[in-house]
Amino acid sequence: MKNVLLFLADGFEEIEALATVDVLRRAGVQVTTVSINPTEMVTGAHGIPVIADALFADCAPAEADMLVLPGGMPGAANLDAHEGLRAAISAHVEAGKWLAAICAAPMVYGHMGLLNGKNATCYPGFEGELAGAAYTAAPVEKDGNIITGKGPAVVLPFAYALAEALVGEEVVAQVKNGMLYN
Repeated sequence: MKNVLLFLADGFEEIEALATVDVLRRAGVQVTTVSINPTEMVTGAHGIPVIADALFADCAPAEADMLVLPGGMPGAANLDAHEGLRAAISAHVEAGKWLAAICAAPMVYGHMGLLNGKNATCYPGFEGELAGAAYTAAPVEKDGNIITGKGPAVVLPFAYALAEALVGEEVVAQVKNGMLYN
């Protein structure tokens, strides 16, 4: 079974995080939500409290097939400032594993220089944070092992792209049908 870690920081965009978890779990992917806070409780950008499955200190990013960063502000900035997460992302890149981010969160990869020479998308106004990337403004962009999404309205296509990368087109077609997406 494929394994994904989705990181939560205070100020995260709730729909981007929770819809992504929902779609991936429907596709049979093991998803663990990880708080970078000192406690499992994380409050979203719209005041919705969420209890994460694990604390950052207790997770094993090296064992994950994909690391996912939801957007929202100041959530994405909080993720960007977390040195442990940045180290985990670097190790993930070295291992050639999947990375994904949506909305403002692709800035984390941009600040780390991971988007250099790649096509990427993000929430309008954050294009300047995608250092070295070719900003496409597409709803979802997949370039190599990095998938980026534009924002809240495209969370389902974003989540389906992640699921397809992990478990394939056939499984995603079944999930879409079950969710009445088509």
